[in-house]
Amino acid sequence: MMSLGAASSIIGPASFIPLSSGLLQAATTNEKLNRTFGDEIRKFNVDVPQEELTYLKQRLSQTRWPEKEPVSDWSQGVPLSKIQYLCEYWQKEYDWRRCEEMINNFGSYTTKIKGLDIHFLHIRSSESNALPLLLLHGWPGSILEFHKIIGPLTNPNAYGKLGENVPESFHLVIPSMPGYGFSEKPDETGWNRERIADAWIELMSRLGYGDYWAAHGGDWGELIAMTIGNKAPKGLIGVHVSTIDLTPNSEEIEKSTSTELSYIEKANHFLHNLSGYAKEQATKPQTIGYALADSPVGQAAWIYEKFYDWTDNDGSPERILSLDEMIDNIMMYWLPNTGASSARLYRENADVTWGSIPVNVPVGVSQFPKDVTGGSRRWADERFNNNVVYWNDLAKGGHFAALEQPGILIDEIRKCFRLIRKNR
Repeated sequence: MMSLGAASSIIGPASFIPLSSGLLQAATTNEKLNRTFGDEIRKFNVDVPQEELTYLKQRLSQTRWPEKEPVSDWSQGVPLSKIQYLCEYWQKEYDWRRCEEMINNFGSYTTKIKGLDIHFLHIRSSESNALPLLLLHGWPGSILEFHKIIGPLTNPNAYGKLGENVPESFHLVIPSMPGYGFSEKPDETGWNRERIADAWIELMSRLGYGDYWAAHGGDWGELIAMTIGNKAPKGLIGVHVSTIDLTPNSEEIEKSTSTELSYIEKANHFLHNLSGYAKEQATKPQTIGYALADSPVGQAAWIYEKFYDWTDNDGSPERILSLDEMIDNIMMYWLPNTGASSARLYRENADVTWGSIPVNVPVGVSQFPKDVTGGSRRWADERFNNNVVYWNDLAKGGHFAALEQPGILIDEIRKCFRLIRKNR
């Protein structure tokens, strides 16, 4: 088992990269980066010690399983046969080094913002008119949610068939939230949506994008993107979101259309049947953190359940996501041991009413039908200062849009920001 000291080789800055990953190469890369961005940006090479991967397989082989569920569906949680199938693949066939190479090849960096080392991907387009775009994940997501859309958005000429519209290009900045992935874990309270939004504004400025940029997010990424839109920093031209959570007031409920009533029913179903995880994480994140830190199966089930509940999967998450994709994302929690620190975001924002933040820049919304929450454009207009300039209710897809329907999301991002740029 890896010691706490060894963990810095996974989650620390480039100076902590294990010798086997090539410190000389990292130093050379850092020198090039420093000439471009200053000494605040550091190359980050993910190189998990082999003993940590061996330990994981050992723990998976020694799992103490509970009895089979007494129902024939997912109503009591992940079925025993499903999690055993996933974990057998994880133990015997899954290859983390493939995922590790993908992260490093994208362009992986760290920088210290507000006292924390923040890990992020930075992929520049070769197109001169590319729009700098901040891509924001949520829970239980990670930077890997976006792996299918990075290429088409930065190099559209090489991926023309994936999106149907005229291919705009983007410079992409994809940070891991504090306490998520390979970003440092806060050791004090106060890392709420406001502080994270300020950190991302600083990140874009530090990368040289402060004069002209945009943001996209889903889940917590939606909330933080909207918070950035509320702050309306210099250079921000607009935000786009792929999830929307609008809570109607009593007057809106009374005047609801049949479609709006369906959103209320969806919200009530989520509240009463699917939100147990959120209540635990918003009240006692440290308690659930012990189980998530100690048990790889526990961490996997905690996330795998959401890939079933929140995707447009027709009965099985494997119909829409590969085992590798799901386990890649699980590994972004297991390896850096972020079960507790990621859950703490719910506690930090427990007093926030989603969908209530006024936005002071143009907003685009792409609503996927199988997401767990939703809302109408009428509700959105009233909350976002009538700044909603793009809205599309889509025919398929769920909460993890970039993983489930990358082509659709690419088109939505392009159409939204094409409109915003045209109207500036």
